[in-house]
Amino acid sequence: MIKLTKFNGETFTLNILLIEQIQSFPDTTITLTNGKKIVVRDTEADIAERINALYQYIGLIGSLNEMGDKCE
Repeated sequence: MIKLTKFNGETFTLNILLIEQIQSFPDTTITLTNGKKIVVRDTEADIAERINALYQYIGLIGSLNEMGDKCE
């Protein structure tokens, strides 16, 4: 799970397994697998970095250097 911030300043944690896609419209919008959309202050790049860090932490993926920077 990663911590994110809504536009009203409220923080929440999101289960990354529920994320279907992340887009910048310019506001960052996260679409979940159930179709729900969440708009957050965090940037798309920031969220992707947190997701990759969590996957590395739990051993699901290696570091970007090991993967040849191909996980985008």
